Amino acid sequence: MKIRNPEDFWAGMMFLAFGILAVYISLDYPMGSAMRMGPGYFPTYLGGIMIVLGSLISVFSLKTEGPPIKPFAWKPMIMLSLSFVIFAWGIDHIGFIPALLGLIVLSAAAGQVFRWKEVLVLSVVLVAGAVGIFIYGIELPYPLFWWR
Repeated sequence: MKIRNPEDFWAGMMFLAFGILAVYISLDYPMGSAMRMGPGYFPTYLGGIMIVLGSLISVFSLKTEGPPIKPFAWKPMIMLSLSFVIFAWGIDHIGFIPALLGLIVLSAAAGQVFRWKEVLVLSVVLVAGAVGIFIYGIELPYPLFWWR
């Protein structure tokens, strides 16, 4: 058998692997019933759905033509991972606002085009919304800046 659509084939394999992992992990939790769902009920069925979808996607990739797999985009993966790590570290050490600004700027830098004006407007709107919702709305106990 020849894989005619490598993108779909490997996407299906990924769904299949995550589905099997979800079902395997959920075996440690009580299943319950449809009327009284236990903690293992939803992950088991979600894993089963992922297994079925992954299998179907992989099988259909053997029959339909598709593009070859493109080279892996390292820059977005590294920049986004770095932005998450900096936010997680920064929220306790430099404050909510600087950590969020770091997250936004590094995430924007992960793209192919970086425009300072757009990032500035996006930063102001997102920081104002996040501070309003998380700090004043649901009162999360994070300092806004490192000096507070």
